[in-house]
Formats: sequence, structure tokens, C-alpha cells
Amino acid sequence: MKKTALYTSLMLATFLHGQEIQSIKYVNLSRISQDIADETIDFRVGDDINNKSINNAIKKFYKFGYFDDIKVNNNNGNLEFIFKEKPSIANIEMNNYKSRDEDKEELYSRMGIKKGNMYTPSKIKHAKEVLLKNLEREGYVNSVVEVNVENLDNDAVAVTFDVNVGDEIIIRKANYYGAKELDADDFTEVTANNQRDFIPWWFGNNSGEVNLEQLPYDAPRIRDQYFKKGYLDSTVKDPFMKINFASDDAVLDFFIHEGKQYKTNDIKIYVDASIIDPKTLYSELKLEKGDVFNIEKLRKDVEFLKTKVSDLGYAFTQVKYDINKNEKAGTADVVFNIIPGKKVYIHDVIISGNSRTLDRVIRRDVYLAPSDLFSLTDLTESKNKLKRTGFFDDVTIEQKRITDTTMDLLVHVKETPTGNITLGGGYGSYDGLLISAGVNEKNVFGSGLAVGVNVDFSEKNHNYKVSLSNPAIRDSKYNGSVEVHQSEDEIDYSGTENGDYQLDKTSKGFSVSAGREVIRNLYAGARYRFDMIDEEYSDRNNNDGKSLPADVNQDYITSSITPYLNFDNTDDYLLPRSGVKAGTSFEYAGLGGDSEYMKSLTNFKYFHSLEDLTNHDWIFRYRANLNFLIDNGHLNRGDSLYMGGPKTLRGYETYAFGPDDNLINKTVYKQMFANSIELSFPLIPKSKMRWGVFYDYGMIGKDSFSEIKRSGTGALFEWISPFGPMQFIFSKALDDKPGDKTSSFEFALGSSF
Repeated sequence: MKKTALYTSLMLATFLHGQEIQSIKYVNLSRISQDIADETIDFRVGDDINNKSINNAIKKFYKFGYFDDIKVNNNNGNLEFIFKEKPSIANIEMNNYKSRDEDKEELYSRMGIKKGNMYTPSKIKHAKEVLLKNLEREGYVNSVVEVNVENLDNDAVAVTFDVNVGDEIIIRKANYYGAKELDADDFTEVTANNQRDFIPWWFGNNSGEVNLEQLPYDAPRIRDQYFKKGYLDSTVKDPFMKINFASDDAVLDFFIHEGKQYKTNDIKIYVDASIIDPKTLYSELKLEKGDVFNIEKLRKDVEFLKTKVSDLGYAFTQVKYDINKNEKAGTADVVFNIIPGKKVYIHDVIISGNSRTLDRVIRRDVYLAPSDLFSLTDLTESKNKLKRTGFFDDVTIEQKRITDTTMDLLVHVKETPTGNITLGGGYGSYDGLLISAGVNEKNVFGSGLAVGVNVDFSEKNHNYKVSLSNPAIRDSKYNGSVEVHQSEDEIDYSGTENGDYQLDKTSKGFSVSAGREVIRNLYAGARYRFDMIDEEYSDRNNNDGKSLPADVNQDYITSSITPYLNFDNTDDYLLPRSGVKAGTSFEYAGLGGDSEYMKSLTNFKYFHSLEDLTNHDWIFRYRANLNFLIDNGHLNRGDSLYMGGPKTLRGYETYAFGPDDNLINKTVYKQMFANSIELSFPLIPKSKMRWGVFYDYGMIGKDSFSEIKRSGTGALFEWISPFGPMQFIFSKALDDKPGDKTSSFEFALGSSF
């Protein structure tokens, strides 16, 4: 049809001769604007009608791909371009596959079609191919898809996919012939086609469903596992699958030759010494002489060498390597050859994938801008900072070469839901039944603003908070926040010299803060806080006639200013595997309130992946808190430092150690140190579930750290759920004393390590 229409249009054009164009009109044109149409043609009103120009205009219009037919009429110099546009897809249906509308919409997106799209046979053909691939991916073999296209009118069609789902093949047995040094557990963690587990529906177990799309890649994945263990002569043939269509079962066979294991013998680095001294690079390599060769460490060394040179502006640095094996000795020499190329500057930064988040919100966290000299570290830290915002599930930054000395950065983000309405619950040995509810949005209208309304209830604690924060005011380095809060706490004081009592403490107030990014990842600022506190003690057990001191109840105001410094270079918002979070603040209370003190709070968190050492996704975590309280004229009991609970000392209740032993003297604790060591292991990676073990040690005292020393240990389960991070903590106090308030289980929602 396209060729016929073109020939017709050309024939019409041949009748046009040296007339002057009086007007130009576009009929039935909606796919492109009139301005674009005017730019497409090479003539204007007043020009002479030219056959060649009109022919070229018709060809250009066809290149848009929007039209089935284009005609040109000439009425005494009045030109009319008459378009017949391709129809749009008015409706999409899918029969016999995917019953939930949400699943269908997600599949349509992957198929590249949606209502309102322009219809073309090639688009529908591609959609059908993707659908068949998806069926194969889910283990259905010999599926059939028929496509019916119904013309609703001249401008719209309805598309129906009739799916005949094939047989779902289950792998009942997977054989790894020739595997001796490695076993099935080493392979199933990387391969897509695996033997069905005994309880296939259990978290993390294999369903055994065949994935034909991934089958050709499973043999190379197994071979890579051998290369990680130093078996450089290993080979894995393409797998052979025997299918019994009568029972829809399959047996999958891999044929493996392991060969011998090699150790790293010698390492050489060749690079232009005027750019970087190769002697400075050896100490940072992951591969070490005498160790078993590991292809994964080699890849990381390649990336490290590329980064060191690329940070000097050589963006197109190539790192080539040779592995020279000595089969008789079982050793391998590695030679790195670094080819820097030319220094490269940024031409443009292009943002994509952000249907909601504004471009400027993303761009302000990218450390490279047009005309900047390229730095691979800047690129990596830009990616990490974008991930720390919590706005994105994934971030990739692609380098697109323009010339030998310029490149574009293509920043692609995959947005994650940033707003949620949460309702959660749990049980803690101290707090009892826990209920948490909130409405939070971290990225209001894609602007980066965060607002939240949160309510937490337990048997002994009620918290209410409304907050608003802006991490980059007017896209600058300045940030600010405001918060209004109220808390109601019930704290049991048992075994004091005055008997058993309960403290009902209510605090109402607000805080306002403002800060600035001083240098990369380091923030400085100040926070003003105003709180009205009401403390009321009540006798729980009549205490054998003992009575509370007359002045034990307190009503007081705390008005304070707190300068602070915060540092964060971690690589992820919810699950860091590397980096440091640290902060220190110095609160001065006495700006018109009753409390008069100075309080120093310092915290430090360190995250380090152990994958290089263990070849597993293990994470080492360390946390420390060092706090001081200085009496500057008047201290209230509520100003005291406390220790205990998930944030300081697990195995003991929240507020387990504080001013609860003498209601008359109103003593407060002024020095506190607590630290934790934790190892985190993957449980169900696809579901973002992990487990871990920990050891906590803390000290607190009125005049010195050594007055109270305690420790605790235990295990935890953590899940980054759609409602936010959750932790289930099972703990045991190691060196508790009589009267200590211990805790064996805690539940935390919305917080992590």
C-alpha cells in the first residue's frame, strides 16, 4: 500500500508545473504537529511549485512511520497534503493466560504495547515473540499464540492474543556428570534450570520449572563457578534435556570436565609510567601470589585498574589481560596491559526512566556535568548517591562515546514506590503488642521533598510525629526539615529503695533544622528543639506504706540548639554493603527552658562486603555510640542518657539502664558507650530477606563508663518489605545481674542496623 500510494503521489506531482504556492494545508494530520510538518517540507508559501521538492516531502513524511497513505492535491497553487494515518490500538485482550489485570498490564509493558499505541504488524509480531519467550521462561513448552486484529473503524483496532499454554515441564532430576570437586549446591545458586526441591513452594527452594530461554547460558555459568575455584582447564558441554511429555517431566544432564586447580604465580602490570606508576597498583590487587586463582578477583582487579586510570580523565581506558598457565606446575601468571587512550570530557548528561522524579532532582546528585573531565569514581559515587535517596530500585549510568575526547552519560533509573500507607504490628518482650501506622512520601510530586505522618502504639509507648524535609532547598547544597512530635511513655521502676513505681512521661514539642553539604558526603548544620515534658510517678504495689518524695513529679521545658556533622558514603539506602555512616552533635540546652546541660552524641557505622573473602554475599557491620552529658546548671531526670534495646544493647529492654534506682536524688547517667558487631547472610535474595548474628557490648554510668557493663548476643531475621525494613530480633543477655530488665525478642518496623 505504501509503494502504491507513493507512486500515486508522484504521478500527481508530475502535473504540477511552475505555479506559485498560494497556501499549504494538511488534512487528517494528528500524529505530528503542524510546526513539525512545516519543518519537514523544503518549501513555503510564495515559492514556485517544484516536483522534486514535493516528492522529497512525501518521502520524509513516510519516514515517520505514522502513515499508510499520503496524497497531494493542487488547486491553482493551493497545496493539500492528505494523510491516512495508521490506526491506533483501542483495546488489548489476552485469553487463557494471566488472570490478574495487574499481571497482564505488566506483561503488556514488556511486550511493548499499550492502549493508544500506533498499530503496525511489526509491533504485534514483536509482542507475540515476547509473549512466547515469557511462556518459555515460565516453563511452558510448545505454547501457541494466535493474534486476532479487529478493525473498529478507520482509526482504531482491537488486538486479542489467544494463548494455548503448552505443557509445564518440571525438572525432576539434574545430573552433573564429571563433577567431583564441586557439587550441585555450587551450581544451583547461579543456574536458572535446577532440579525440583522436596518442598518447591518454600522460600528460596527451586520449583524445577524449565526456563528454555536461559538454558543455553547455564553451562557457561557452571564453568564460571569452576574458574572462581581455579579450575582453568574446566569445560562444560551444552546441557542435554530429556523430556517425557506423557508425565511432563524432564531430566537435565550436564557433562563436566574439571581439570586441575591452578594457583596464582606472578602478576605483571604494564602501563605508561608518565600517567601512573605501576608500582603503586600492586598492593591493591585482589589476586595474590600463592593463592588459588579466582576469575572473579581477576575481574575486580581489571575494574580497579581501569578506575585508577579513568579517574585521571582517561574514560576509554582498556585493561587487557593474559593468563599464562603452567600445566605441569599448576600455576598461572597474569599480565595486565593498560591502554589509556585520550582524556575525555562530558558532552551531555541524559536522564531516562524517571516517569515521576523530576530531571533536576536526579541531576543534582550526579557529580559529572557537561564540560567536566571524566572520573570513574565520580560516576560510581553518583550512582551510589542516587541509590541512597531511596527513590530508585536500580540506577545505571551508561557511557556513550561521542568522539575520542567527548562522551554522553546516560543515567537510567528504575523508580521504586516512595509513598506508602503502612499498618504493621508485632510483639516485643518489653513493649508488648506493637502497632505501627503511617502515611509517608519521600518524593512528593517527584520533587525530592519528604512528608510523613506516623503513629506508633505499644503497651508502654505512644508516639506521634508529623515531619517535612527538603534534602536540597532550591536544588542547592542546603537542606532543611521541620518536625512536630508527641510521645507518651510508661516506664516501670521496680526494686528501687522507694518500692515499685511507674513513670508516665509525656513529651510534646517540635524541631527545626537547616544544614549544608560542606564537601562530598559531609553535611553540617544545626537543629533547634523545643519540648514540654511532664513526668508523673505512681505507686504500683502500695509498697508497704512507703511513699514517694513530694517533689518527684516534674514539669519542665527543654529548649536547645544542636550543631551537627553527618557523613554518609554508603552504597545503598536500605542495604549497604560498603561505606561509612557517621555523625556527631553537640546539644546546648538552656535557651529559655528549665534544662541546662550540654550533650554530645557521636555515632559510627561501618559496612563491608565479605564477598572477596568468602565468595558469598556476606556483610560485616559495626556500630558504635559514644555519648556524654555535662551538667551546665540544671539537669532533669528525662535529660539522662539511657542504654538498652535494639539501637544500643540487644538482650535488654529499652531504657533498661537509666536513672531508676533513686527517686529522691534524681540522679542521671552522664556517660555511655555501646557498640555492636554483626554478620549478615542472604536468606532469600529475590525477596530481599536476610538473617544475621550479632554481639553487643555497652557501658553506662553517672560519673564513669565502668559503673555498668553488659553484653548480649543473638540472631535476627531482616526483610526489606513493601512496608519498609523489618527486623525480628532473638537475643540473650550474656552477663545480666539480678534485677536487670532483659529481653529475648524484639520487633522493629521501619529501622535497620
